[in-house]
Amino acid sequence: MSLDFPIEIIYEGMVRVAVPKLEAFKRGVWDYAPSRAPVFYNPLMRVCRDIAVLALQSYQMIVGRRLVVSEPLAGCGVRGIRFATEVEGVETVYINDISERAYRISQYNIELNSLAERVFASNEDANFFLSRHAAPNKRFDFIDVDPFGSPVPYMDSAIRALRDGGLLALTATDMAPLCGVYPKVALRKYGGLSLRTEYCHEIAVRLLAGCLATSAAKHNIGVKVVFSHSTDHYIRLYATISHGAKRADETLENMGYILHCFKCLHREVGKGILMQRLACPECGSTLRAAGPLWLGEIADGEFCTLMEESLKSLKHIGGEAARVVSLVKGEAGAPATYYVIDKVCERIGAPTPPLKDVIESIVGMGFRAVRTHFHGKGIKSDAPASIVIKAVKNAAGLQ
Repeated sequence: MSLDFPIEIIYEGMVRVAVPKLEAFKRGVWDYAPSRAPVFYNPLMRVCRDIAVLALQSYQMIVGRRLVVSEPLAGCGVRGIRFATEVEGVETVYINDISERAYRISQYNIELNSLAERVFASNEDANFFLSRHAAPNKRFDFIDVDPFGSPVPYMDSAIRALRDGGLLALTATDMAPLCGVYPKVALRKYGGLSLRTEYCHEIAVRLLAGCLATSAAKHNIGVKVVFSHSTDHYIRLYATISHGAKRADETLENMGYILHCFKCLHREVGKGILMQRLACPECGSTLRAAGPLWLGEIADGEFCTLMEESLKSLKHIGGEAARVVSLVKGEAGAPATYYVIDKVCERIGAPTPPLKDVIESIVGMGFRAVRTHFHGKGIKSDAPASIVIKAVKNAAGLQ
């Protein structure tokens, strides 16, 4: 292999791949080496790739057929090579990258893992690559869009290149706009305003899902979100698509707003494109809005169960991926938004009680309460803010 930068061979999952030697591109302990390397590879995304393997295996169990898989922004190709090696039922994988260096190292990694007959690399613009597969007999079963930044520039091409019933995975790493630091940028990119709240990472997921839903609807396609997670510096979404104008209309019924009161922590959702209430029903303060965004489910309990079952055969998958899947399954069907107990205690001047005591107190008052993967101190609950505050006080021994 002819490359003009230092590489090393690493092991991940069941494969071994050549990747840029990141230490060679680091200017200091503070530096983010993956962004400086000539071919992108981030070892911290291992959990993301582990979960992707679980999701694809679970999807294959549902459809029960051989799969044709695509990764249009492949970098060194580790994700696509793992799909071909680890997921039972994957027939062919097409990996692509606009970088010639990425293409060359991907070719080397394909040969390194003896996959030349099942994994094919190309060196094209991602949208051009996807558009070449938009014809009905050329579409993919699964497309994994994992960019550095926003997936929005590739969304339409990916939707068109996915077969009816196919699975689409999207990664977004532009968390500042999605988490309310730059709400106008979120509006421009994702079609909805973000909001800087303690549950901003869930808002980010719902903005991405809403953008996907409205983009798919333009093509008379509906979507169903089957899994999503927020980990470290990125969010990740998995959704199946269904062709038909009726499906698209049903999908758009899940669009709406999240309204938040920064004074008393009240929050509510309102379906529809137009906002209704502007005054907080609890304290009368002006409500702030995030959206329009997705208000439907952001995880499917049955799909999560299949992911857990897939763990039994994919024993090399790391424990962190298993932990995320378990937490997401537990919060499937829970209402939108979550409460961060530290923030509640800050507001009322109380010491932070154990999370399990707060959950027991909320459940004892007749409401649902579960942990969330979004935050280590987060609770999803159908209880109003006043009940959550009361439960925190009870758990902290203040009443």
